[in-house]
Amino acid sequence: MKRLLHATAAMAALVGLALSPAQAKEMKMGLITPPPHIWTKEAEAFAEELKAATNGKHTVVVYPSRQLGNEAEVLQQMQSGAVDMAFMTLAEISNRVPEFSALFTPFLVKNNAEAVKLLKTSPTAKALLDTLPSKVGVVGLGYGMAGVRQIVSAVPIKSIADLKGRKIRVTPFPATRDFNTILGTAPTPMPLPDVYDALSNGQVDAIEMDLELTIKLKYWELAKTVLVSNQMMFPMVGIVSGRTWRDLSADERKTVSELMRKHLDVVLDKTEEIERAFLPQLKEKEGLEVLEVGQEFYGDALAEWEKIWLPQAPAIPALRKEAAAL
Repeated sequence: MKRLLHATAAMAALVGLALSPAQAKEMKMGLITPPPHIWTKEAEAFAEELKAATNGKHTVVVYPSRQLGNEAEVLQQMQSGAVDMAFMTLAEISNRVPEFSALFTPFLVKNNAEAVKLLKTSPTAKALLDTLPSKVGVVGLGYGMAGVRQIVSAVPIKSIADLKGRKIRVTPFPATRDFNTILGTAPTPMPLPDVYDALSNGQVDAIEMDLELTIKLKYWELAKTVLVSNQMMFPMVGIVSGRTWRDLSADERKTVSELMRKHLDVVLDKTEEIERAFLPQLKEKEGLEVLEVGQEFYGDALAEWEKIWLPQAPAIPALRKEAAAL
């Protein structure tokens, strides 16, 4: 009888533990962006609001500038539970789940404003997020963005022929590598902190970059031409470690979701505002040519890219349909 009572008490204690609210926790959030970048600023704002919303129970320490490692390393740490959250480029996610490469379809959107609308409203993009827990071990709460990609070149660019054979710094993921290979360039992966020196010393001839960092990190100082084509949007995703998510109560999950989505939307809105303001600034830079071109500048590159990627990223047609309806 005593054994039965002890067993019953032990079971009750375990059930009580399982049903008890999550313990207070200081959570780690990793980013590759520097402190002045809009991703970092909104991550810090999210951390402040989460602390207030949970009365200090849950706090988030934001680690910018790759302090916790590169994105592949951060993602691995999130899978183990060592890192709790991240604002992460979709490039790294697409390395694990090729279907996400559909969101890198060249010329999927015409400009930043369309990119923002698509990432906020697309059912197809939302469905892709829903695959993350089973495929990567993280929970995707929403999208942000680093604008749309332009080419910042230390050599003059007048036509697509001027890009052939040029070393272009890219974020290392297959979708952009393939697009550059089709263009005849030499895609050169490189972490963000190395980019300025590499462009300065001729290690690369040009870089794929958004307008915000082109201005804020002063890449324009090294450029002869900024090729503004909006060639590919560059989304990011707000993610939470599956292990961390499991330990949160339903109410805490709701709070984290709402606050992170709020600040991801701010990233999207401010990115649109920033890019709209920065293009005129670039045009005023002495000795810098800003060449605005359309999809036709790239010839048949899009069609060639889609031959490669349609089988791997079957969401491309649905996204094209949604983008066309914006």
